[in-house]
Amino acid sequence: MKIFKHSALLIILFLFSSFQLVAQEKVEPIFVNGEAQVVPEFNNPDEWIRHDLWVETTFDTDGDGKLDRMHVAVTRPPQTENGLKLPVVYESSPYYAGVAPNVDGLFWDVHHELGEEAKPRTQVEVKRIGKRPIISNSQIKTWVPRGYIVVHSSSPGTGLSDGAPTVGGDNESLAPKAVIDWLNGRAKGYTERDGNEEVEAYWSTGKVGMTGTSYNGTIPLAAATTGVEGLEAIIPIAPNTSYYHYYRSNGLVRSPGGYLGEDIDVLYDFIHSGGEDLILNKNYIKDSKDSKKFIRKRDYNNAKIRDTEMKNGMDRITGDYNEFWAGRDYLNDMEPMKAALLMSHGFNDWNVMPEHSYRIYKAASDKGLPTQIYYHQFGHGGPPPISMMNRWFTHYLHGVDNGVENDAKAWIVREDDNMKEPTAYKDYPNPDAKDVTLHLNAGGNAIGKLSVEKNKKQGSEILVDNANISGNDLAQAKNSKNRLLYVTPELKEDIHISGLASISITLASSKPAANLSVWLVSLPWNTEGKPKITDNIITRGWADPQNHKSLTESEPLSPGKFYSLKFDLQPDDQVIKKGQQIGLMIFSSDSQFTLLPEPGTELTIDLDKTSLTLPIVGGEDALRKATE
Repeated sequence: MKIFKHSALLIILFLFSSFQLVAQEKVEPIFVNGEAQVVPEFNNPDEWIRHDLWVETTFDTDGDGKLDRMHVAVTRPPQTENGLKLPVVYESSPYYAGVAPNVDGLFWDVHHELGEEAKPRTQVEVKRIGKRPIISNSQIKTWVPRGYIVVHSSSPGTGLSDGAPTVGGDNESLAPKAVIDWLNGRAKGYTERDGNEEVEAYWSTGKVGMTGTSYNGTIPLAAATTGVEGLEAIIPIAPNTSYYHYYRSNGLVRSPGGYLGEDIDVLYDFIHSGGEDLILNKNYIKDSKDSKKFIRKRDYNNAKIRDTEMKNGMDRITGDYNEFWAGRDYLNDMEPMKAALLMSHGFNDWNVMPEHSYRIYKAASDKGLPTQIYYHQFGHGGPPPISMMNRWFTHYLHGVDNGVENDAKAWIVREDDNMKEPTAYKDYPNPDAKDVTLHLNAGGNAIGKLSVEKNKKQGSEILVDNANISGNDLAQAKNSKNRLLYVTPELKEDIHISGLASISITLASSKPAANLSVWLVSLPWNTEGKPKITDNIITRGWADPQNHKSLTESEPLSPGKFYSLKFDLQPDDQVIKKGQQIGLMIFSSDSQFTLLPEPGTELTIDLDKTSLTLPIVGGEDALRKATE
C-alpha cells in the first residue's frame, strides 16, 4: 500500500510538473494597440536567467595575435529555456566598467594663442569595476517584462572585452556586428575569454534592436552602418555621429559644452578600462633596463592608438577635416545601412549638439529607410516616450503590423509641453518653413537692426576679442566693443523657427588667426529667477575664418584682408514669443567652447556683405506680419 501511494504521488508530481512546463511554454508576448505589454510571467526578476560569454570578432586590435572577443551579458525570461524564442534589445557601451577620474590637467589647456602647441596634458588610467556575469542593468526592467531578451556588451578595450578603444574606429562598428552575428548563429560565442567551450543563442529569433544614449547611442548607428543582417531597428538617443563635429566646428578647434579642453585622446583615456593582461613586447631588447619582455595590452593600445594614430591625426593646430576625422564620421558609412531609424535629441544639447542626429536622419530619409525623429527642448539625453519606442520595436522586432511606419516622421516637444506629449509634424524641418534672409544695419557695438530690406552702404564695424567676457554677458550688454549685436523689431506675433539658420559673413582679422562665434538670441534677456533652457539662446555656431575655402585646407589670414565664408548654426525648432526680439550676436572667442587667446584681436565685419538666413514657418510673410 505504501508503495502504491508513493508511486501515485510520483505520478501526480510528474503530471503537475508537466502541466507547469506546458503552461510555461505557452507564455508568449502580448500586444495591445500595437505595443508589447508587460507579461506577468516575464516580470519576475528572481526567475530571469542571467549569464555572460565572449563573442569572437573578425579583428585583432590589442596585439596578442588572436581575434578579439567581446564580453557579452544576457538577461532573458525563464520561458526561453523551454523553447520560447524572443527578439533582442541590445545596448553596448565603453562606460560599463568604469571611467577615469577627472584629475587636474586631464583636459587640454585652452589658454594659448591660435596655432600654437598646447602644453602636454595629464594622462590617466581607469580602474576597472564590475563583476561577472552582470555588465549592466540598463534596459532590462523596461524590455524583459515586455517579451524581449536584453543583451549588453562592453565595447573594445573596455571592461572584460579584448581589443583597443579607438573612439569611432572600425572595430567599434564591427564589435556589435559580431554580437548580432552571434545572435543569428553566424559567429562563435564562448563561455570564457580564452576558452573553447561554445555558447549558442538558441533562444534568439535573430531580430535585434539597439538603443542607448550618447556614446551608447553612437554604437547602434555604428553597427547599423555595417549593414549586418538581423539588426532591424535602432533608437539612438543624443548620439555622437561624427567625432569631428564633436571636437571641431567648421575648421575651428571647439570643445563640447561643459568639457572645455576635451579632445578625442582625452575620451580615449576616459574609457580605456580594459587591457590589463600581458602580451609579449615586440620591442623587447634583452639586457636593456628600459625594455620589458612583457607589457600590458593597455600600454600597447596607448602606444598604438592614443600616442600614434590620435596624436598624428587629431590636429589641434589647424582644426582641419582630414582622413583621421573622416574615418570617424558615420555619415561617410551610411551606404550599407538597412535598419529602421528612430532618432532622439535635445535642441539645447550643447554637449552632443543636435546636428549629430539631424545629419543622419536626413541621410537615412534620403536613402528611403523608415525614419522618425523626436526632438525635445532640453539638454543632453532624453529618450522618446516609451510608447514611441515600444511601437518601433514591436513592429520591427516582433513583426506586429501596428502602422508605425505610417506615423508622423517628426515629433517636436514644444517649449512648455511635457516630453511625453510631442507635437507631430510631417517632417523636420517643418515643411512650411522657408528661408528668410535678414540684413545688418549699422550700430552693432550698441544694438544695430536686422531687417528684410537691404540698406546699402552700411559700411563695416569692428569688435575686439576678449575671452574673459562670457557670451551671456556680451548679449546683455547695452554697449560693448567686444561684440556686434543686430536685432529685429519687437515681435507682434509669435515666430516659429524650424531648421538650419545660417550666416554669410565677410570679415577681416588683425591677426593671422581668429575665432569666430555666432549666437542667435531672444531678447530681452531673461534673468528673473531661474530662466528656462529655451530662454535667451536660440542657437549657436562657430567657425575658423582660415577655412574660408575648405574644411580640409586652412591658410593664415592676411591681416586687414577681407574673406567671405558661410556656415550653418545648430538646427532648432522653437517658437519665439511675441514681445521678444530676435538678435544676431557676432563675437570672437567663446569662453565656453573655443581656445582662449589673449584679448586684442580685432575682427572687422563688412555689413553690406553679411547676412543671416532664418528658416521661418510661413516665410517672409510671417516675419513681416510679426514685425511691421
